[in-house]
Amino acid sequence: MAIDVHGRNLRYFVAVAEDLHFTRAAERLFVSQPALSKQIRTLERQLGAELFERDRQGVRLTAVGSALLPYARRVLADWDAAADAVERARAEQQATLVVGMSTSPGRSGLLPAIRSRFSEACPAATVRLRQVSWEDSSAGLADGSADAAFVWLPVPDAERYAWVVVAEEPRHVALPGTHRLAAQEEIGFADLLDEPFIALPESAGVLRDYWLALDARAGRPARIGAECASADEVYEALVDGRGVCLLAAGNAPLLTRGGVITRPVRGISTSRLALAWRAGDRRPLVSAYAEASRLASGRRSG
Repeated sequence: MAIDVHGRNLRYFVAVAEDLHFTRAAERLFVSQPALSKQIRTLERQLGAELFERDRQGVRLTAVGSALLPYARRVLADWDAAADAVERARAEQQATLVVGMSTSPGRSGLLPAIRSRFSEACPAATVRLRQVSWEDSSAGLADGSADAAFVWLPVPDAERYAWVVVAEEPRHVALPGTHRLAAQEEIGFADLLDEPFIALPESAGVLRDYWLALDARAGRPARIGAECASADEVYEALVDGRGVCLLAAGNAPLLTRGGVITRPVRGISTSRLALAWRAGDRRPLVSAYAEASRLASGRRSG
């Protein structure tokens, strides 16, 4: 039979069953003893059976009360766990999501599109974009300072992360306007093999190798003219004539400020920008931001 029992009455029942004393149970529950007795009688009427034997010797559980007790405890424990889960989820929805980035992901309206979709899913949440040095190619994921991050692939320790690619762009080369190749509309990578390159710091790992295009050099080492950890440092190295550097087409405005030009490069793969998060991180805000990124870019998760 289906019986609708108030959770409060179950909690009162368990308190009396544990104390076997109505007055002590009432004090523990911060209610009056008559009010407690009334709620227990209500529960007994609902169940159609007495739960306690009351006489001068004290209070004892009946057979029905003994049968109910473990289930009542389980129901209350499950409800307490459910209430905690709801509170955590509510707090999470109102929390701040920190999104790391080494360069701005604001390409062709991508960032506003992600923000719009995320706000629909989590209207009470706040997103804080955090600029991270190029020395950390995980953009804050590795040390936990970011919950999610816009990163360039490949990312070191790839097995630690999941991601969705949000943009693919051809790689260009940035070089001084006075460079011998500056007059060409497009430059073959073979013509750049002997050029000194401006490299990411060694801490960038496989991403440093990628932006040096080691995979397209057939084993020939790259000449390193300078190491830089920010767009400003790269720009200064370029105008100083210390080398050339590869970059994603969408990042060209970071360097073409005067005295520096960019040209498309033939013979190398396109670059991939991704929204990444730590593998196994299933927090609602992280999942919602990943889904918003996937929808905004029309891509699949990696």
